[in-house]
Amino acid sequence: MNRQLRIRQRALPTLKNKESALRVEVKKLKHEADEREQLLASRMAGYHNVLRLWEEFDPSVVQVEQVLLDQRKIAGVLIPVLRDVSFRVEPFSLFNKPHWWPDGVATLKELARIGIEKQVLLRAMSLLDRARKKTTQKVNLYEKVQIPGYEEAVLKIKRFLEDEENLSKSAQKIVKKRQEALG
Repeated sequence: MNRQLRIRQRALPTLKNKESALRVEVKKLKHEADEREQLLASRMAGYHNVLRLWEEFDPSVVQVEQVLLDQRKIAGVLIPVLRDVSFRVEPFSLFNKPHWWPDGVATLKELARIGIEKQVLLRAMSLLDRARKKTTQKVNLYEKVQIPGYEEAVLKIKRFLEDEENLSKSAQKIVKKRQEALG
């Protein structure tokens, strides 16, 4: 019982540090995802003036071919990290398409990459936030339930043993007095 109490008391600071580190990382990732969202919105707003030109553009010319992800460990949690995005561009004739068509392809690639970066950041944030919530639950369980429960149980056992010792001493005194009275 006492061993379990010590284990939880030693683990508690580590769990609190993990919770704190996860909270900081979730906040950072949220900030990065918000930046990507703002960047995407500003880029889209910049192209709003040439909206009529985009009606001529065929977005199926550009397709995401592969999204390469790496993994990184933060406080024991594996999260995805975007390494690269590759695109497949369908061939098109520069003579039959408007002169701005290659710029449209580059723009579409850029917008897709920003959107993919944002999605990867949101996924990483979700994984870290879930781990943070579990760690918070564990911290609360240790702090509010298990450690106080073990402390109370240890105290009850100590009191019981003290009572047993006092009863034993009292019984010994009674036996000694009876022997003295008889002897």
